Amino acid sequence: MAKSMQKYFLAIVPDAGIQEDAILIKEKVKEMYNAKHALKSPPHVTLKMPFVWNERKEEKLDTLLSSFFERYEPFLITFKGIGRFGRRIMYARVSHGPELPVFQEELKLFCKRELKLNEELSDRAFTPHMTLVYSDLKNRFFDECWGWIKEKGFYGEMEVVKVALLKKKDYRWTVLKEFELGCKVEGK
Repeated sequence: MAKSMQKYFLAIVPDAGIQEDAILIKEKVKEMYNAKHALKSPPHVTLKMPFVWNERKEEKLDTLLSSFFERYEPFLITFKGIGRFGRRIMYARVSHGPELPVFQEELKLFCKRELKLNEELSDRAFTPHMTLVYSDLKNRFFDECWGWIKEKGFYGEMEVVKVALLKKKDYRWTVLKEFELGCKVEGK
């Protein structure tokens, strides 16, 4: 059987209310500035950047990730305001306690050791955020869009109880599976 390599990534996909707020901003940016790239994935906080995996071994990936995520307890994150990476990306800032960086660091090591994935620059310089506008925003609209988004702001709090595995299909990212955090106890 031939290999069928596909792209995947791991992320926190916020619950419905935060999800809807982020989508409304993304849709407004598309309407006002024709920047639509951010709509190609659900709003999310990336934990592991896109990687290539053999689609025929998704079940193995599922098993390995399940065993990793069940060892971790849920934790809180807060969305507090707006930030940007240069003139390329605008995002909702993620405020967190010590759990998120530790969780991401251990996930990075797990991915390297168990999944044989390369360590990316973003793994070493983890800056948790939820992208609202990607670099397809034309430069002439940047300042206006930045002013609008900054004034609007972005706020919310959620308990992270699961992590999503997303898969690229037809140039869009969709949630393939969600892994619950926390140990499974018999009879629970």
